[in-house]
Amino acid sequence: MAAPELLSDEGYRADGRRPAELRKVRARMGVFAQADGSAYIEQGNTKALAVVYGPHEYSMATFSTGERRRRPHGDRQAGELALHLKQTFEAAILTRLYPRSQIDIYVQILQADGGNYCACVNAATLAVMDAGIPMRDYVCACSAGLAEDTPLADLSSPEEAAGGPRLVLALLPASGQIALLQLSARLHQERLEAALEAAGQACRALHAVLDRVVRDRLREVTALLGD
Repeated sequence: MAAPELLSDEGYRADGRRPAELRKVRARMGVFAQADGSAYIEQGNTKALAVVYGPHEYSMATFSTGERRRRPHGDRQAGELALHLKQTFEAAILTRLYPRSQIDIYVQILQADGGNYCACVNAATLAVMDAGIPMRDYVCACSAGLAEDTPLADLSSPEEAAGGPRLVLALLPASGQIALLQLSARLHQERLEAALEAAGQACRALHAVLDRVVRDRLREVTALLGD
């Protein structure tokens, strides 16, 4: 990644953000009454929808995840996304509370502009909480890259396409436990630490945003029950 392509002389990115700045996040919960839990999120121009069914009686797997849309056989990217989501939420959901039960999480990217996996994780976190399923912590996910030695948080699609090293982190913020860490290329330890720190700070900033969404939803539900 050549820094001049990603950062201006004043230190701004092409979309006007500072290196550590998140894209604008909008989210809401309870978007589908027929699901046990659901949520919609926008991170910049990336838009994701998640729905949760369960816990219900065990059928094929103790925990399953995938995309709601039908996908062609051999769609490797969708398969990898499903596997990563499964690993991520197995680390966060208190599955021992539901023996012989199944939880289904379905996600769909409605519009892609970078950070697709991260948007899916953040939407799924809100949907799982909307379903009332106990978790160890929020799961917050964000990407990071490098413009030469300057770490960039929450990469947009043009930044991802620039071809430099990219890191994706799913974090449980309270404990600092890493649910998933993925690298697109090898990095020297110092550069890895810088990118990881940028992604971690972004995850903690996302946690504050998601927590506000959950609290707003709780107030909304409490008000409805009080009427």
